[in-house]
Amino acid sequence: MGYRFSSTKFNNLLAQLQKNYIVYAPVLLKGKGRFSDTDLVGYGEIKQIEDVVFDRKSYFSPKEIYYPINQTLFYFTEEEYREPQIDQRGIIIFLRSCDIHAVSRLDKIMLHNGPQADYYYEGLRNKLKFVLMDCPTGFDRCFCVSMGTNVTENFSFSLRPENGDFLCQVKEDLDGLFNSLGTPCEVTPQFVRENQLVVTIPANLDESVAKSSIWDEYNSRCIACGRCNTSCPTCSCFTMQDLFYQDNPKCGERRRVWASCQIDGFTDMAGGHSFRQEKGQRMRFKVLHKVYDFKKRFGIHMCVGCGRCDDVCPEYISYANCVNKLAAAMQEVKNRDQ
Repeated sequence: MGYRFSSTKFNNLLAQLQKNYIVYAPVLLKGKGRFSDTDLVGYGEIKQIEDVVFDRKSYFSPKEIYYPINQTLFYFTEEEYREPQIDQRGIIIFLRSCDIHAVSRLDKIMLHNGPQADYYYEGLRNKLKFVLMDCPTGFDRCFCVSMGTNVTENFSFSLRPENGDFLCQVKEDLDGLFNSLGTPCEVTPQFVRENQLVVTIPANLDESVAKSSIWDEYNSRCIACGRCNTSCPTCSCFTMQDLFYQDNPKCGERRRVWASCQIDGFTDMAGGHSFRQEKGQRMRFKVLHKVYDFKKRFGIHMCVGCGRCDDVCPEYISYANCVNKLAAAMQEVKNRDQ
């Protein structure tokens, strides 16, 4: 079913939804850009539809809403521990198709990658309701069409601004509000069908590509800042931190904090051992995990083609271009081994 809303009516809808849900969307973060006096588009809580940025891609992914950058798992004393109190409201989050697909990738790792689901991720994941933001044209450095993530049916309702109004295709009439506040009309979500950037993953990709020399260039180009990982909607690596309070060092909290396979120390082990010291080796690990290892295990590519890693890299390293080199890299190894 489809509905049309004026901005006033949609704000009324949001006000009603906020009684039971926290609503997140891409918003303009004033003064938060990488340079002085520049702005940034990121995810934040909204109160009205005018807060939402529709025409720009968010710098960070929405992942931080349902998989926080740092998350307290429990507090402890000498004698006991307890979990933090959690807001019982649900979460509504405005996502483009690629980011909805990215949630399913995180689900594979956090919920289905072992004998038990990750308790903390599952708690937040079960709260989520998706709002599909129509994305008819895509953005620079997006390649979602190549990754097959440009279209989705996994949403509660879609949203598209049009001539001052807002059009929604509704699959789940939350609290019956759409029927009571909207004007019925025909609505079909709009999806990007062609990106300027095309990425091709070799159908016969195998482990031999790891021996290619293409990874060597990243030894000098990459500075191991980890921006590509922290901006990625599908990266899931984390480390653990125990914090002890100064006023009572026997009390504290355990936190889960994002980690990055690109930064120094990620592979450090007991006894002083460490792996993938060269930055090219780290690039190889990341790229092949996204387009080979994950698919071998789960049947789909981990990368969803949002292009954020290319957007944020301060050294202008293009993950997409690296993937497009894989076919030639495999041939190089084949020729060398013959």
